[in-house]
Amino acid sequence: MSMRVTFLGTGGAVPTTERNPSSVLVNREGDRLLFDAGEGTQRQMMRFGTGFTISDIFVTHLHGDHVLGLPGLIQTFDFNDREQALSIYTPAGTEEDVDALVHAADNRPSFPVHVYGVGPDEAAVRRDDYEIRTFRTDHDTNSLGYALIEDDRKGRFDREKAEELGVPVGPKFSQLHEGDPVELDDGTTVEPEQVVGEARPGRRFVYTGDTRPSARVAEVAADADLLVHDATFADDRAERAGDTGHSTARQAAEIASRADAERLALTHISSRYAGDVSDHLEEAREVFDGEAFVPDDGETHDVPYPDE
Repeated sequence: MSMRVTFLGTGGAVPTTERNPSSVLVNREGDRLLFDAGEGTQRQMMRFGTGFTISDIFVTHLHGDHVLGLPGLIQTFDFNDREQALSIYTPAGTEEDVDALVHAADNRPSFPVHVYGVGPDEAAVRRDDYEIRTFRTDHDTNSLGYALIEDDRKGRFDREKAEELGVPVGPKFSQLHEGDPVELDDGTTVEPEQVVGEARPGRRFVYTGDTRPSARVAEVAADADLLVHDATFADDRAERAGDTGHSTARQAAEIASRADAERLALTHISSRYAGDVSDHLEEAREVFDGEAFVPDDGETHDVPYPDE
């Protein structure tokens, strides 16, 4: 089951010719989930060929570089004759502001748009085999991060062992893999744990939005397969990062290291660094042993299962 992350916007508050404001698209086996929608997000989606079939949008906070793309995106949906309902999740207390963006310039979407306020440590979305949970971040406004957490998967089925125990090839294999015991023709009962291994963990994708380094983020990102973390500044602007509610690349990497994350994407890069993110990478890799990278706009990364 695939999970693909496309970085539509990796820049900070001031866009550059190379980096658009914040927006990340996750395609999990056809569920297309958008995290933040900075100015020009709809153009980025066209530019990088992601299409507009989005079911849910998750807003971290209401600073312009994370939400000013909503009016244009929703109007673009309308121009494409969208009929499917759209759900937007936003920090509790900001619903009216988001609704105003949805209807900016007297826009009246022809499809249903539902805006939901969510607090920290809630399941904003629960689907058959995953959920998206919220967590508090440390920015200078009402802000949340989001974690896509998959359920554990079934353990591996040992066909050879099952056949040794006399289980005939066919439906009884499926029964055992589903967790049900089966009775053989000779009256013997075979239990699932005899032929099915331990449950295997699902994947964990964590998106912080803007935040100072936070112990809560490290907790939520424990064993994350991909942590997308604010890294607005390098060490040369560490004091500025704290003053404005952001992190440095080194601080983001320290959080990833504490969390034992597999991969770290450093995003929300300040325009002051233009096209040179070498300091971000060097500083992050000094403290994080996993894979740290600064994605460019349009980069797509597959998120594999932990056991692959």
